[in-house]
Amino acid sequence: MTENSDTPDGTAPGTTGPGATAPGPQPEPIRFFGTTWVAHDGNYGLRRAGAAVGSLVAAVASCFVLRFAYQGLEIADVGSFVGLLVVLMFAICSAVAFRKTWEGFSRRPADPAREDTLRGLKTVGFIGSLLAYFFRTFTEAPGEKLRRAEYEAAQVRFAKRRSSRTGNPSARKAAKAKKPRRK
Repeated sequence: MTENSDTPDGTAPGTTGPGATAPGPQPEPIRFFGTTWVAHDGNYGLRRAGAAVGSLVAAVASCFVLRFAYQGLEIADVGSFVGLLVVLMFAICSAVAFRKTWEGFSRRPADPAREDTLRGLKTVGFIGSLLAYFFRTFTEAPGEKLRRAEYEAAQVRFAKRRSSRTGNPSARKAAKAKKPRRK
């Protein structure tokens, strides 16, 4: 969420010219959706359908790749114990990755350092992350609810800050000084 930062072309928000934006907070773009989630415009529905199909196709293709890897282990005759460990590892990592990805759509992580340590686990369980993305696209753009709440809160803070600063404070002080006091 950007609240009054410079625009990419170097102009301040609210100024005229190319790339000028309205003053105040700007919505945070979501991957594959940009800022179309704000007003559900710009082929938002098609983007959601495309994201759902794309994540499901990627998950299915990933399952085939893992199947070929497992068949390679069988060909190498490493034993049933190693095969069982590989299957358990991918199942557990996928379950954890699904849960963490799903939670990431509704709230920001409390400890970003902990999330960085889980990055490897989520990479191994990439199928879980793809499936979480697939299921979330049925209700919204993944992360839309969180970003909408943050964006609306930023707009309220901006409006409150803006309304409390109307007028020139030094002019108010001068007007108070000119009024005679009653005794």
